[in-house]
Amino acid sequence: MDKKNHQVYGIRAIIEAVNANEEVDKVFIQKGLRGDLIKELESLLRRNDITVSYVPPEKLNRLTKNNHQGAVANISPISFHSLEELVEKAETNEKPALFLLLDQLSDVRNFGAIIRTAECTGVNGIIIQKKGAAPVTSDTIKTSAGAAFKVPIAKVDHLKDAIFYLQSSGVKVISATEKTNNSVYDISLKESIAIVMGSEDRGISPSILKTSDELAKLPLLGEIGSLNVSVACAVFLYEAVRQRL
Repeated sequence: MDKKNHQVYGIRAIIEAVNANEEVDKVFIQKGLRGDLIKELESLLRRNDITVSYVPPEKLNRLTKNNHQGAVANISPISFHSLEELVEKAETNEKPALFLLLDQLSDVRNFGAIIRTAECTGVNGIIIQKKGAAPVTSDTIKTSAGAAFKVPIAKVDHLKDAIFYLQSSGVKVISATEKTNNSVYDISLKESIAIVMGSEDRGISPSILKTSDELAKLPLLGEIGSLNVSVACAVFLYEAVRQRL
């Protein structure tokens, strides 16, 4: 295991890491590998719903200089929380809750920048999906300026289920999207809310938009049609802070 780069390499070592409940984000397996041990690993990863990517050996060689034996796993440097824990803790606070949901955000540096802003604006927790979301890597930690160790992050199977749970807990869900006429400056962010931010290229999925309580956008006065997601997220969060002061 490479503690510095948060990696586990070698089929047997990855099996042991998963069985030890390490926070395994993703496993890279060399294409074409055969044998009982690789079958055991694949079965274990499926049971634990861990993302697998089958890659050529050159990719594995770039990931680590160590003897990877055909498999490399990325290990999260932080521990994740359950959604229920985030909500329960927020309910003990006298202030209205403020959550962030990230729909398939894929860039680790954008993720880190968002975590940093979330810490500065008093976000109670960040919720991401287990599959398809940007992992928490050393780059994420660095970009967050260490805030990733301070803001609780929950991983969920399906973001829609998380939204239903938040709504049943009295949290209003607001999606940041250009597909609306409502400006963020015209809606109330004073009550308990969860702000949904979409991926860099696709935005928020249509099913999430339909599930949201409100849609809101930022006014864009130039010719470029969108902001960087971390910048847009910061504007939304600080508008919530402004309204609550």
